[in-house]
Amino acid sequence: MKAGLPPGTIIFTGNKRVEKTILSKVEYNSEEFNEQSFHSHATITSTPPTAGKITWFDIRGLHDTDLIEAVGTHFKIHPLILEDVADIRQRPKFEEYTEDGFVIIRALSFHPDNYEIRTEQVGIYFREGLVISFQECETDLFAAVRQRLRTTNGKIRKKGTDYLVYALLDNIVDNYFVVFDEVGNTIEELEAALLEKEKDSLPIRHLLHTLKKELFTARKSIFPLREAISQFLKTDLPFVEDRTAPYLRDLYDHLIQIMDILETYREMLNGLQELHLSEINLNMNRTMQVLTVITTIFVPLSFVAGVYGMNFDYMPELR
Repeated sequence: MKAGLPPGTIIFTGNKRVEKTILSKVEYNSEEFNEQSFHSHATITSTPPTAGKITWFDIRGLHDTDLIEAVGTHFKIHPLILEDVADIRQRPKFEEYTEDGFVIIRALSFHPDNYEIRTEQVGIYFREGLVISFQECETDLFAAVRQRLRTTNGKIRKKGTDYLVYALLDNIVDNYFVVFDEVGNTIEELEAALLEKEKDSLPIRHLLHTLKKELFTARKSIFPLREAISQFLKTDLPFVEDRTAPYLRDLYDHLIQIMDILETYREMLNGLQELHLSEINLNMNRTMQVLTVITTIFVPLSFVAGVYGMNFDYMPELR
């Protein structure tokens, strides 16, 4: 609980999703590249960044608040940033300080077994020559970026700190397309099952509702990110170069595309729900038609049987 605590208090607000915090360090320039993994924050706090190189620390596991505090103290990171790192309920945003910046973004993953879109908070702190990423889970979200850094002739090795931050953000946003491709395939499967009546009515209704709810959750993770990237484009941080702006604009365009895809899927799900309700109403009408025919046949017979079954002394039709 954070109620009543002073600003800047580091409290982990989520569930522990990593058994042991994973730490890694990458140092590079256009000529050299070094990487190492370790299990103690002492390596971070005892090894200063190398002059002339960009240093990137990646921390996977946010439950270790002592580590976050030690890293923040060593690199003189603002306490409010450290508080946001450990509070996994943050919405995506960009914050600018005098000589450093901070971005929160949410990574997505789709699990078709239960139609769930899971989110993971990622915080990226950066200043001239230094980037520190904080991941909530142990899965390496930035494996593709590491591989690009290992390539000597890669563009990323020849650019500055701001481009590395862009590359990390772009890596997560690119995965949004993968996630929504999987969601789209699932919607098509549900549509086919609905039209071919392969599934019972109640499960399909539940699955459609679940997917709509998950898309709404994904929207809350993506929509604020557009504003964050827009603010990044307008930053006055001295080490953010003008030549990085086109890449950030491209990232912004990707987010608009993803929002369009998300809205399209929501409309498709609304259409499938309406189709499903129409199918239910049609089946009900058919049932009522059958019952009406049965009633039409048996009501007169019941009337006749009722009349002639009465105990009358005089029945005109019989005498």
